[in-house]
Amino acid sequence: MKRTILHVDLDAFFCSVEELRDPELIGKPFVVGGSAEGRGVISSASYAARKYGIRSAMPTARALTLCRDLIVLPARHRIYGEHSRQVMKLLRDSAPVVEQISIDEAFLDVSDDPRGGPQVALELKNEIRERFKLTTSWGVASNKLVAKIATEVGKPDGLVVVPHGEEAAFLAPLPVGMLWGVGPKTQVRLAEHGVRTIGDLAGMSESNLERLIGEHGLDLATKAKGTDERPVTDERETHSMSSERTFELDIADSNELKSILLQLCGNVGQRLRKEELAGETVKIKLRWPDFTTLTRQTKLEQPTNQDGEIYQAAMRLFKRVWREGRPVRLLGVGVSDLGPPVRQLALFSQAWEQDRRLLRAIDEIRARYGSSALQRGGALKRKYKRRSSREENDVS
Repeated sequence: MKRTILHVDLDAFFCSVEELRDPELIGKPFVVGGSAEGRGVISSASYAARKYGIRSAMPTARALTLCRDLIVLPARHRIYGEHSRQVMKLLRDSAPVVEQISIDEAFLDVSDDPRGGPQVALELKNEIRERFKLTTSWGVASNKLVAKIATEVGKPDGLVVVPHGEEAAFLAPLPVGMLWGVGPKTQVRLAEHGVRTIGDLAGMSESNLERLIGEHGLDLATKAKGTDERPVTDERETHSMSSERTFELDIADSNELKSILLQLCGNVGQRLRKEELAGETVKIKLRWPDFTTLTRQTKLEQPTNQDGEIYQAAMRLFKRVWREGRPVRLLGVGVSDLGPPVRQLALFSQAWEQDRRLLRAIDEIRARYGSSALQRGGALKRKYKRRSSREENDVS
């Protein structure tokens, strides 16, 4: 059976919510992002700001040089989350299978809906505008890849339909950079060989692509022809939890980095215990001053949600990639492969049970008096030594 997949994107979502809060922002160049005094970056830019070349992930300081009258607003993630939940609930009430991929994006499989994909998309688009006062862009296609690209083509406030069988023709004239998996470096490499559109890429032989960019080329060849067999999956269970921090000034001090790593592990551990989850894989994320970012992960013998065990694993990974004195711009910790906090009896120890009871008591105190009620000594010392510009927690 032919599939009908919808992709929806809430246009300039953070900025759209801010306009609901303050209608005087409508039509003005403004952004949601970090402060230029630190090393903040843009999270979302209004369409008026985009006319100046301002985009998400751009340093705020750079954005201010492009537009002197730019208004910079701090992010209000709790409020954005509330609006997102309302929209996603509507989508889940309206389609049998919905896969939310971010706070403002989702795929819907409406293959069995007798109304047809374009009509379903149009009705939902109008309902979201009427009920929530938010504009959306939609893509309708036979697979997730083409549906998402169709959404990008139609932004803002668009609805683009790609009929079955016309996927390759639709993609052919588009810039190769719109294809998933083609980053800036790959785009430059392809351009050096005359490949500028997705159609150019589709016309290359798999052997030439593989020789040019490695095994990744085979996957790109398939995508360039508009083929994507991935199903829409209604996976709302938590797969990972993470916490990361970007610093106002690069940090090269070993003790300070270890202290921050310990606090991040504590953040993740506390949230895992709150959700009654444990994870088998610990991952760290580092970003150097030149924005080069790397991740490393390790598999544990058994699931954990204890701060100390997460920290020990994270510290082993950290020591493998960091050399003494090297500045760090961002540091993060994550735990994945989540499930119930079950321990194997052979590995269950009295010390582990004592730690579990201690952490439970700490969690109860923090729940009653706030997250800052109990802090480790290293964290308190660092609080007065240096303040970080941004801390992000992620549940995916």
